[in-house]
Amino acid sequence: MRSQSYVVAFVGVVLLIGIVAGVSLGVAVAGDEEMCVPLGIITLEPPDSVEDKRAAVEFQHGRHLVLACNNCHHTWKGAEPIVGCMTAGCHDLDTLPRKEGSKAIDKDQAFRYYKNAYHDQCIGCHKTMKKKIEQMAKSMAPIDGKLPATGPVGCVGCHPKE
Repeated sequence: MRSQSYVVAFVGVVLLIGIVAGVSLGVAVAGDEEMCVPLGIITLEPPDSVEDKRAAVEFQHGRHLVLACNNCHHTWKGAEPIVGCMTAGCHDLDTLPRKEGSKAIDKDQAFRYYKNAYHDQCIGCHKTMKKKIEQMAKSMAPIDGKLPATGPVGCVGCHPKE
């Protein structure tokens, strides 16, 4: 019985080392193919058809590797290469969609507007994290080290003034 526990622990450690090595090398597997995972900064800009009103976002992709890929890449099933947010059919609209013949926003299609996708996903996640961290702080539970930081939730936190 005891040796079985050691085997399970050993297999767990080996799997953990493999996962850490894969992440640190920026390699993931999709189906039978390896794919490159960007570890540095990804510059997020509006589509070419949109005039910039704020600075581009320097997205720290490597800092987000603690999350499951499909937290952000929500249509990814794990078998195909991951594509960007503004790929055709996802968040590919460069203007807020309106109902036909109206100025009213088409709420069923608003998720496809690239700006809504980034703002809802990114800021929404950061706000959720902030609430959880505040709850941890209020709980008075023992915490090893300091509480983690969250990402920005205001405009200039992502779009620095030029």
